Amino acid sequence: MSATDEIEDSSAPLIEHLAELRTRLMRSAMAFVVGMVICFTVWNPIFNFLTEPLCSTMAARGQEDCGLILIALQEGFFVAVSISLLGGLILSFPVISYQMWRFVAPGLYKNEKGAFLPFLIASPFMFFLGASFAFYVVTPLAFDFFLGFQQPGTLSGDTEVESGGIAAIAFQGSAQSYLNLTIKFIVAFGMCFQLPVLLTLLGKAGLVSSVGLKNVRKYAVVGILLLAALVTPPDVITQVILFVVVYGLYEISIQLVKRVERGKDKRAREEGIIAEGESLFDEDFGDEELEEEPEP
Repeated sequence: MSATDEIEDSSAPLIEHLAELRTRLMRSAMAFVVGMVICFTVWNPIFNFLTEPLCSTMAARGQEDCGLILIALQEGFFVAVSISLLGGLILSFPVISYQMWRFVAPGLYKNEKGAFLPFLIASPFMFFLGASFAFYVVTPLAFDFFLGFQQPGTLSGDTEVESGGIAAIAFQGSAQSYLNLTIKFIVAFGMCFQLPVLLTLLGKAGLVSSVGLKNVRKYAVVGILLLAALVTPPDVITQVILFVVVYGLYEISIQLVKRVERGKDKRAREEGIIAEGESLFDEDFGDEELEEEPEP
């Protein structure tokens, strides 16, 4: 066989993989468009659902008017589009995940499929868990904090302010701004809840270890603080909540990675690679470093 024939034979599988990838991407895109169209037709009920934390918080404060305003003429359309994009992604995510799995699965061994599939299932579950936590716990606290800066004004008659009176500060929120803030909360917490899935998958691949994660704990704390400052509005309540939650997930991730390492050690002992009592990984000495023995 000539060198040209060998090149043509080797390029055939690549072309087949590219064709398969194109098919999977087209099906994922079609699912996303269908989900987006469905959400666009019912964007009003979705918007009403997303404004429930704000309306509940305002009602608890004795404010019956929960209206939001449109600052720009086209703002209502962009609100509907933003809701459609988010809703379309959520509705099409199972299809997109399935297409990704169907593309990757043929190239995996049976044991690799068994290891990868649980993470594919856990990822959307953890995202929805984080999104639900943000929507039902964090946003009401954040909105209550923000609405606390309102104040009633002192008026004389209908329009004029009394001498030495107090100017009223009332909330008149933009629909687009409110939606962007709510989506930011939901996506930020949903992504942060992916931390155990990501670190456990990296531990499964041998890229991180439980001892290594413990040794960089102080750097992780700084990184989580920076993350909380970047992805949340500038109020202490939501930043503290996000820090506590993500740091807790980091500690859980250490235990999950340690569990993965124990499973690898057990299989290695069964196969005779290591002796009983030995480990493939560094021993866990805790957070304190061993002191070097002084030379005589």
